[in-house]
Amino acid sequence: MIKTISWDRGAVVMIDQRALPHEERYITCREYREVIDAINDMTIRGAPAVGIAAAMGIALGALNLPGKQLKEDFYSICDAFSRTRPTAVNLFWAIDRMKSRFEKEFASTPNIKAAAVKKALTEEALRILEEDVRANRQMGIHGKRLIKDGDTILTHCNAGALATGGYGTALGVIRAAHEEGKKIHVLVDETRPLLQGARLTAWEMKNEGIPATLITDSMAGSFMKRGMVNLVIVGADRIAANGDVANKIGTYSLAVLAKANRVPFYVAAPISTIDRHTRTGNEIPIEERKEKEVLRFHGTKIAPGGFNAYNPAFDVTPNRYITAIITEKGIITAPFLKGFKESGSQGFE
Repeated sequence: MIKTISWDRGAVVMIDQRALPHEERYITCREYREVIDAINDMTIRGAPAVGIAAAMGIALGALNLPGKQLKEDFYSICDAFSRTRPTAVNLFWAIDRMKSRFEKEFASTPNIKAAAVKKALTEEALRILEEDVRANRQMGIHGKRLIKDGDTILTHCNAGALATGGYGTALGVIRAAHEEGKKIHVLVDETRPLLQGARLTAWEMKNEGIPATLITDSMAGSFMKRGMVNLVIVGADRIAANGDVANKIGTYSLAVLAKANRVPFYVAAPISTIDRHTRTGNEIPIEERKEKEVLRFHGTKIAPGGFNAYNPAFDVTPNRYITAIITEKGIITAPFLKGFKESGSQGFE
């Protein structure tokens, strides 16, 4: 199993996803600002993985604070992480978890020592990692029944072990079906401009021995029309209370094409990705990344000098295009708000 991120003797270790698929290397962060840099420059990416990285980064920052400054500087560290990537709600969910644990420790014992608080924060970050892996495996158990023997599955971006604490969300469902012995084939969208499909998903599929073929993003509709896609499974970076889904740019186009060609379109994401405070997808903030990611291809210019580019990292798929949302609590169908309540999702009870 790929080790996306781990805690090693007071340091955060993560696989450098910028180097894949050509080199498997790891970086070690010994200071919380290094974790912030890793989130910003896409060393680590994927909503659940970013949340885990933030939790570990906060624990790391607290660990390095003098005892007298702990209460004063803890929230500044949290704020620094909250300014990294705006779309993925798992980031903010993890920060809130760390704040709650911090406040609980101080409230429970008036004379608590800084060392005990630091230990508690480290435990909470590790708990978030462990919970994520368990949730992914549960998603796989629930979602694999949607995949039939012989199916061809289209996926977009990377929602595998690299995007999570381990196992994966969308790829976790695919992985579970493969482990069950179903003969499946995966069509991997390359996912421009950073090629998370071509670089990361293809790498995971090859490592796992799951039959897969790489396609360009613009080929997907043609394959659907020709009856070569049985279902689409993608991940999510934020799900609004009504079931609208923010995911990697290009997801909306796939959902529309799937609807037009009567192909089921599934989203796999943990309950922590559902944002009860965001009523619809119109309220989800969309991250705009640097235009050079579009104007260049692996460092090589592909557009005329002085040309401009748009580079939104995500788009929003309205709930009417989504067949079901696969979570660790089960498979949720429309009306999604009702489904979230019935599943016992936090904040919807």
